[in-house]
Amino acid sequence: MLRLARQFRGFQQTEAAKRLGIDQSLLSRIENGLVEVRDEYLITASKVYELPRSFFEQKESVYGAPVSVHPMWRKKADVCARETDTVVAELNIRLMHLRRLLEGAQIANTNDMPRMDIEEYGNPEKIAALVRAHWRVPSGPIKDLTLLAEKAGVIVVHSSLGGASISGVRFSAPGLPTLIALNQDQPADRMRFSLAHELGHLIMHRFPSPDMENEANRFAVALLMPAADIRPYFFGRRIDLSLLAALKPEWKVSMAALLMRAHKLKFLSDSQHTYLWKQISARGYRLREPPETDFPHERPEVLEKIIRLHLQSLGYTDQDLSKILHMHEREIRSLYGIGEIPKRGSRITILK
Repeated sequence: MLRLARQFRGFQQTEAAKRLGIDQSLLSRIENGLVEVRDEYLITASKVYELPRSFFEQKESVYGAPVSVHPMWRKKADVCARETDTVVAELNIRLMHLRRLLEGAQIANTNDMPRMDIEEYGNPEKIAALVRAHWRVPSGPIKDLTLLAEKAGVIVVHSSLGGASISGVRFSAPGLPTLIALNQDQPADRMRFSLAHELGHLIMHRFPSPDMENEANRFAVALLMPAADIRPYFFGRRIDLSLLAALKPEWKVSMAALLMRAHKLKFLSDSQHTYLWKQISARGYRLREPPETDFPHERPEVLEKIIRLHLQSLGYTDQDLSKILHMHEREIRSLYGIGEIPKRGSRITILK
């Protein structure tokens, strides 16, 4: 828990040791369980890490980084260890919270998450089509991908992820729903693609493979823009930036994704594809597409509803939540985006 708190706050050992007023060698031995932790050290750690003393007394399992961490588009291909540590620490804490919150609330899913091993099915596009059929998704654009994921038992959260250059990451622990965290600082179109990418991993990949990232991208493209459904939107039309901008809010994917899809489906020659990419680059759309083409972010609901039900129907106070989640009240509200809630006062079933 001491290591988890340090990583959650984004401190390296050298910085944390300085703040705690001890040598880094001692901090390392403490975090590795080689030195007994004194009460005065825990008092200092509680202040430095801004966490209740009870946080450090938890006996929870702590899980390592997942195999796949989806880097933020157009930033950098790799994510540094410090960023990964911060994000994984946050996800561990969120899972601890989820385990306790589910003791008082039950999620009744109206769908399930299919598992289709890529080695058996062999084709991400085929798997995406089967998933859409399994979830009874109508032809055309997916209206709310977050809602579909939550109906299938996934907990979706939006987070700054400690400022890390990560678009999305999925995190699982035995006996708990899969958690998918999406970087809240990315545009809505990229956030949907990140969610589709992580769903691809969840559905297709039991074990890591060299091509798993490409397979998850192919799944995301086919899930969001099925070939048969999107072809009529390109057929017989002049594909230019104006058309891509018009289709973006309807299909809820980026102009860049639409351009690549049109090229993949042979509606653009290689030279036309290159020309349009140069136009996108010249106008700065690689970094930021036109604001007038933006559409609202999808909003996860399940976790927020669970917390609201604790505060409303189960009669919990802010102080009660702070005690069971081992975190200060203001940070709980910030972490879960909860405002002031009227109180009322049995176990609740949340239907999705």
